[in-house]
Amino acid sequence: MKGITERLYNGIVKENPTFVLMLGMCPTLAVTTSAKNGIGMGFATLVVLVLSNFMISLLRKIIPDAVRVPVYITIIASFVTVIEMVMHAYVKSLYDSLGIYIPLIVVNCIILGRAESYANKNGPILSIFDGIGIGLGFTLGLTSIGIIRELLGNGTIFGLQIMPKSYEPVSIFVMAPGAFLILALLCALQNKLKLKGANRHVKGNGGCGGDCSTCPMKEVENDG
Repeated sequence: MKGITERLYNGIVKENPTFVLMLGMCPTLAVTTSAKNGIGMGFATLVVLVLSNFMISLLRKIIPDAVRVPVYITIIASFVTVIEMVMHAYVKSLYDSLGIYIPLIVVNCIILGRAESYANKNGPILSIFDGIGIGLGFTLGLTSIGIIRELLGNGTIFGLQIMPKSYEPVSIFVMAPGAFLILALLCALQNKLKLKGANRHVKGNGGCGGDCSTCPMKEVENDG
């Protein structure tokens, strides 16, 4: 149970693919013009992550090292094709909104990276929860960016009017520059909160308290 919890925490917080690892930036910046697009792309990636992690973990002992990457890509592409067909059949509007970025999940470095770094070395159960954790972290990142961009750019969240009628949308937030700006602000916020958490229990000179002027290591650096 501890390993499962650690996998979920790792993907959502410690190694969040959007705000910490900075992976999958192409769909992150391109499709997050709305919260609906963000959660749709995130969920599609989550499903592919879980299924590919599970399958690769099951086959890890019989996949030859020399061809493991082509095998990973073949497995991932198979699941992406299934997800694309399901979305085309049941959520056509979302499928049309995401467009080419659905098949491009195949080359998303998050999925291939988890296959190589985790699923290839661990059992199926932990690999499934690793995929869930990373997928939830990616979905959270995309949805957060989508919510803010949609709110500021259109005055809505998930298509529901939030801002008053007098609000004049700032169209730059649903354009490419807005995506970079919101991503930068959320990354800065995440880093700030993470720094506070790391320094919360630091007392005296036992660690970094965030005050460089009183840092005991400053004298060591100067002497060096």
